[in-house]
Amino acid sequence: MKKLFAILAIFGLMSVGLPTILSAQDAPAEPAVEETAPAAVTVAETDGGGFHQALKTKFIEGGAGFMALIAICLILGLSFALERIIYLSLADVNPKALLSGVGEALDRGDIEAAKDIARNTRGPIASIAYQGLLRLDQGPDAVERAIVSYGGVQSGLLEKNLSWITLFIALAPSLGFLGTVIGMVQAFDDIQRAGDMSPTIVAGGMKVALITTVGGLIVALILQVFYNYILSKLEGILNKMEDASITLLDQVVKYNVKYKKL
Repeated sequence: MKKLFAILAIFGLMSVGLPTILSAQDAPAEPAVEETAPAAVTVAETDGGGFHQALKTKFIEGGAGFMALIAICLILGLSFALERIIYLSLADVNPKALLSGVGEALDRGDIEAAKDIARNTRGPIASIAYQGLLRLDQGPDAVERAIVSYGGVQSGLLEKNLSWITLFIALAPSLGFLGTVIGMVQAFDDIQRAGDMSPTIVAGGMKVALITTVGGLIVALILQVFYNYILSKLEGILNKMEDASITLLDQVVKYNVKYKKL
């Protein structure tokens, strides 16, 4: 293992240092003014392609097979992430208006009006409140069991598809590392066929191999940002659900005490 690391380090130094030395030895001794103009033209031509052209070039250099798989991980991961963001945004409803309307209806003794308010309100908190109000005549204990049970169901719906996002976060860099290893093996095969440890062969093979790793890490970073944002929204909704459940139970107890149903 140590010998392998030493060989890779030597190859890295050769890929960085030797091309510079060889280009310096082979370059003709011309005036500095004549070298500056072609260099400027080359830079201008390179910049003219734009970011899109550079990205396409790197994608092709990394190999269509592994880079396509990494791109698929990005597309699928973003699809699941956007679906969760839309779902959680629709579920994130302020429960104050809901609980205020339900509390006023229970103070009047109008259970059906309280059910209608919960039924016509969007979000998991309203669904939990409706399930609890359906068992209001059975006492606070039955209401609490219904809230706890249905709260678990709603939590599962909120967390749906998160496992797929974590899968693509782990899969993208793994595919990149696999492409790098395969690219290194191909680089050593090229060296063996050429019978010469040419810096051009080594540097070219290592460059192609490392592009897949860079692509996989970039995809994982992008998906990780979306995943953390989704977790923050999910935690906020779960906290609102817990607070709303406690408030609803208090309203149920007051209703039972007021109308002598305890």
